[in-house]
Parts: sequence; C-alpha cells; structure tokens
Amino acid sequence: MEVYLDNSATTRSFESVGALVAKVMCEDYGNPSSMHMKGVEAEQYVRQAKDIIARTLKVNEKEIYFTSGGTEADNMALIGAARANYRAGRHLITTRIEHPAILQTMKYLEEQGFEVTYLPVGKTGQIRLEDLQRAIRPDTILVSIMHTNNEMGALQPIEEAGRLIKKINPRILFHVDAVQGFGKFRIYPKKMHIDMLSVSGHKIHGPKGIGFLYVDDKVKIKPIVYGGGQQKGLRSGTENVPGIAGLGKAVEEIYAHLEEEVENLYAIKHAFIKGVTMIPDVYVNGLTERDSAPHIVSVSIRGIRSEVMLHALEDKGIYVSAGSACAAKKATTSATLQAIGVEKDLLDSTIRFSFSVFTTMEEINYTLQAMYDMIPMLRKYTRR
Repeated sequence: MEVYLDNSATTRSFESVGALVAKVMCEDYGNPSSMHMKGVEAEQYVRQAKDIIARTLKVNEKEIYFTSGGTEADNMALIGAARANYRAGRHLITTRIEHPAILQTMKYLEEQGFEVTYLPVGKTGQIRLEDLQRAIRPDTILVSIMHTNNEMGALQPIEEAGRLIKKINPRILFHVDAVQGFGKFRIYPKKMHIDMLSVSGHKIHGPKGIGFLYVDDKVKIKPIVYGGGQQKGLRSGTENVPGIAGLGKAVEEIYAHLEEEVENLYAIKHAFIKGVTMIPDVYVNGLTERDSAPHIVSVSIRGIRSEVMLHALEDKGIYVSAGSACAAKKATTSATLQAIGVEKDLLDSTIRFSFSVFTTMEEINYTLQAMYDMIPMLRKYTRR
C-alpha cells in the first residue's frame, strides 16, 4: 500500500489540471504576447485564470501577477516593496517561524541596509499582537506574516494583525505568505487589510513552477525581474500559460467544495492525533483543534531520530517529511521547533504528516498500525 502524507511539500495534481496543462502545451501553445489567433487563445487562458483567482479572493483581476511559485512571489513582494518605499523608512517586521523564502530574503535586505525585527512566538507557534504593536516604529514600511506555518500548521491572527497595522499607520504594507493557507481557508485580502499575498500552485493540486502574487493596486512596488514588460512590467518574461491554466483550474476545483473538504481533513487529522498520541512518549506540537490548520500535524517521537523514522515509514510505503521540504536535506535544526520551545532531545526526532483531499481514513489507520509496530522496535535498537 502506498500512502502519501507529505502534502505540505507538494500535492498530486487533480486529473482535470493535468489534462488541461497537456492540452495547452500540445494544442493551444501560442505565446500570449503574439497578435495572431494562437496568441489570442493563449491570452484567454491567462485571463480566465486571473478571473478565477480574483473572484476567489474578491479582488480585481489587474491585481494578480503570475510567478514561478511561492518563493518568487515572496521575493517580489519583499524586495520590490522595500526598494520602492525605502525613502519612507528602512524598518521591516516578520516572525521567527517564516518559510526560508521569507527569512532568507529578509537577510538579503538586511545586507542592503534595512533593519528587520523578528517577532517571537509562543508554544502554539502564534505571534502576540502586543509584540507586533511594540515592534512597529515610525520608520516601519513593511510587515510580513505567514498565514499558516508549513511545519506545524499554526495559524496566525492575520485579520487582527492587519487591522492593528493599518490603525497604527495605514501606509505600512502588510504581506502575507499564504502558500499553506490558500486552498484550506477563504482568504479575502481587502477585508483582512492584506496588501500583498503569495500563493503556490503545487500546494493546491496544481502544477509545479507556477504561483501568483496579489498586489493591491495602491501599493508601490518595483520589479525584481526585467525584460519584455509582460504583466505591466512588474514580472517580465513570457507567461507560463500551461502552468497558469492549470493553476486556475486547481483554484476552481479546490474552492468548489472547500467546506466539505476541510471538514474531512479535520476528521482525518483528529483521528490521526488520537491514534498517534496513544503511543508512549509521542507528542504533537502546537494546537490540534480548529484553531490550527486542517492538514498538518507535527509529531515528536522520543528516542528515534526523524531520519530513521522517515525511512522506516518509507519501507512501509508511507511518505512523510522531517520538516520543511525546502530545508529537509540540509543539516540544520528547525527554527520553528526551536522558536516554540521544543525540548532539545526532540528537535531532531520530529516528523511532519500532512494530508490532502486524496487522503483516506484507511491510509491513516494503516499508518498508525505501522507506527504501533515499528516504534517499540526502533527504540529498542536505535542508539542515539
């Protein structure tokens, strides 16, 4: 039996997405900048995807810019906004548990002369609004807070944070990395005071290599990619039409039955947590109810290194992650787990399980049984 429980790293595409991508690649393959009919057909796919995304977010089509994924969208938002607004100030705010696409970009901006405040989080992985309020200064120009943490599923108080930021200074830009939250929650940037929002296609059963950045029409932002002037000059380069079409289709499908799918995800998550915590010295990190993401569970298993557990599960056909996919192959300790105060001997004994609309209760039961069987044996023979 094959059980894929690494959906926060990437997801299996919807069949309808795969079929549409193949059609656009092999039949409607025109360049959307071309003036002939092939180009017009390609441009229609781009416009249709923009329309689907804009209606889902309740924003304007002209505020959607396609990127190569969430990482580029994050870079475009942070670097582009910092460059465009540096005369108003050089102070930026983010959190200690952001994705590397944010943290590494912030480090780059620090090298360029910007100052960054990193907000702490509690054991639940959430920021405190009073910390955010204290961090905001007269020279603050940008705040970036992720919607859903990719390692433990912590949800941030995005709407409350946005309201607070705009109350203190309406000119401060608010960016949200929604790579793990989009497709699991209904997100409305205008209502939530979000100026920029990053999304990745392959996290919501769309293609890899495609994402988008929502940029409020009033935001001052400079491009970080220059060239032919596509997408109003903010993101030059021939549009990835097959990817864009597939992204639009994935957004349409994931939001068509969102509430029903999320209910099923929470049921699966709760069943898994109930089962896994029956094993002695196994702990779930962070919140576990509906105040957390429906699809992510971080599990620390005392006495067994995460790499050992990962490969033991793989031998049973079960695929999980030892943390963020972007950092999993690097010999670094998770900044997120350190930030929430996970015990030292559990830092390298933590596995992430992440579910999708394709995950079944049968797969969960199979996984739990495999863990019941293997954990006592691994503890007996594993020397730390």
